[in-house]
Amino acid sequence: ERIAPIGSSALQVIQHYMEFRNKRAQSNSNFDSKVLFVNKHGRRLSTRSVRRKMDKYLKMAGLDPAISPHTLRHSFATHMLNNGADLRSVQELLGHQSLSTTQVYTHLTTRKLKEVYQNAHPREEPQTQ
Repeated sequence: ERIAPIGSSALQVIQHYMEFRNKRAQSNSNFDSKVLFVNKHGRRLSTRSVRRKMDKYLKMAGLDPAISPHTLRHSFATHMLNNGADLRSVQELLGHQSLSTTQVYTHLTTRKLKEVYQNAHPREEPQTQ
């Protein structure tokens, strides 16, 4: 079991989805009530199904079709770390067993390196935000 914190907007959408999902479940003996996202048969969405849905929405939005679910995880981890989250917390959120797996996301962006330099170098003026 993994904890997945979400914001209030996402919570509202998920609650609406669950109402819809639960209505459909009443007429489906195969329904898996332990799973949040189910397919039209009431069973857990497969990774392939997630990828197909993502491809559909990427195309509709005119975005790069090379974006994958892993790209989203990578972006999530990078943003969390760049905004001050500690590595151990990101490890827990991603569900990684090993901290070394999470360390892959600790690469520094050029923007972050410049910001650190400007704020820490003795001859630079600290940047205000």
